[in-house]
Amino acid sequence: METVGFVGLGNMGGAIAANIGAAGYPLIVNDLNEEATRPLLESGARFGATPTEVAEGSDVIVTSLPSPREVELVALGAGGLMSGIGSGKVYVDLTSSHPNTIRKIGEAFRAKGTEVLDAPLIVGKGGIRERSVQVLASGDRAAYDRVKPVLDAFSDTVVYTGELGTGTYIKLAHNLVRRGIGLAIGEGLVLGAKVGVDPSTLWECMYWGLDTQMHQLRESFAKAVSEPLPDAPATFTLALSRKDVGLAMDVAREFDVPMPIAALVEQYMVEGMVRGWGRQSTASLLKLQEEAAGIDFSSRSGEA
Repeated sequence: METVGFVGLGNMGGAIAANIGAAGYPLIVNDLNEEATRPLLESGARFGATPTEVAEGSDVIVTSLPSPREVELVALGAGGLMSGIGSGKVYVDLTSSHPNTIRKIGEAFRAKGTEVLDAPLIVGKGGIRERSVQVLASGDRAAYDRVKPVLDAFSDTVVYTGELGTGTYIKLAHNLVRRGIGLAIGEGLVLGAKVGVDPSTLWECMYWGLDTQMHQLRESFAKAVSEPLPDAPATFTLALSRKDVGLAMDVAREFDVPMPIAALVEQYMVEGMVRGWGRQSTASLLKLQEEAAGIDFSSRSGEA
């Protein structure tokens, strides 16, 4: 069984390393906070005094760090992984980082015979310890196939996304959407509270609707990114959605509630109406973003 080196044993990294160890992989671990290594050492892991030492003793090296800065320091800095890697090793970074960072590291490591994968994580309801994790792995396919059993040891879903850096692009897009949804929900909650609705009742009702809506969004966007958007009339049209958002904005103005996200949504809907899409679904608004970015989802689907 291959030896796994792990650098970065914070809240996420420590739990991930523990699951890898529980699957039977020999571990060499390192963290700036040596106390964080103690539970793993007590479970049989070895201690690596530096990232270099971890890399020297490992077949597969994994890092889970706070930001691109730490990733680059651990990988390429003094006492870093670069000094300990060699032919036949694989390096996997789980950090939510920057694609340019992992590609820079990939170029340097490949010159020494080590393949590099970026594999950021989307954590589900059960959390890291329960392996409720989706891994977004990208890079050399043969290296991915080799380390997939290690990734399986701490996750319930592993997706190969393509060339190095694409996993990170997906994670960044996911985080952006997630935070945007959170802010939009916040606007709705504040509007309801400002007009006097009980906050608990407000959230209970909103949650029920959002849960239903997410299933509908999953279906509509799955189609939108893989085939041309239909011109046929929708069951619930953009015109009706525009009416609903407009009414909410009227209330917001009446009660002096700032709604910057809702205002932007309304403007997109106005643009869609001007283009004659009123009888289509709100998914038609995706065409505005496609045009702005100069892409066509339906022609690019499956390229990775």
